[in-house]
Amino acid sequence: MEFEQADRPVALVTGSTSGIGEAVARRLAADGMRVVVHSRRSTEAGEALAAELGGTYVQADLAEEEEARALVETALGRCGRLDVLVNNAGVSRPIPHDDLAAATPADWRHLLEVNLIAPWVLCTAAVPALRRSPAGGSIVNITSHAGVRPKGSSVPYAASKAALNHVTRLLAAALGPQVRVNAVAPGLVDTPMTKDWTQAHELWRERAPMRRPARPEDVADLVASLISGTYLTGEVVVLDGGLNLT
Repeated sequence: MEFEQADRPVALVTGSTSGIGEAVARRLAADGMRVVVHSRRSTEAGEALAAELGGTYVQADLAEEEEARALVETALGRCGRLDVLVNNAGVSRPIPHDDLAAATPADWRHLLEVNLIAPWVLCTAAVPALRRSPAGGSIVNITSHAGVRPKGSSVPYAASKAALNHVTRLLAAALGPQVRVNAVAPGLVDTPMTKDWTQAHELWRERAPMRRPARPEDVADLVASLISGTYLTGEVVVLDGGLNLT
């Protein structure tokens, strides 16, 4: 039994106590992986989810480089291996695009620190273990529709996600064939955080061919597909129900 547990692949999913991250954690656990659940603050929710999934929970503030590196080290120490890294954790800050003065250098630094630099730190810390994965390691970055179109909660936010899209491609070129790197760029996702975004919900219902926003499970399905495939790398997959077509 212990051998069987150790033989199961391990996935670290950041920001996985709610929304997209939770859905991804649940899907990967259902696919037979041991999941390392992470959050910055929601320790009770993280511990409960990890217990339910038969995984483990680690708390870390990814804006702090030492804590980000320690997250990977702790995951490896507890699980003995790491096969998948899903960089889901991120932050947003609503700032009107035309209010340039409101997007302060401090806003830029914080958004880039969490949305771009933290995933980079996690990738660099995880790559040695991912290279040793028997089936090949996989990194999936959760970016945003705002990283491929001129939109989003703020210019710094959109820029941070666009940069992560490009980093995805650069890492795929640098790390193959041992490690594949892809990204999912969701449009509107129906989560508690977006429930009051009335205009966005109306836009997706009226103009997207699928006539609805994504559900967290839709994102999780795509993430699982990118992980299970053994050839696709360097792709940024836009998951917007076809809104890009209109």
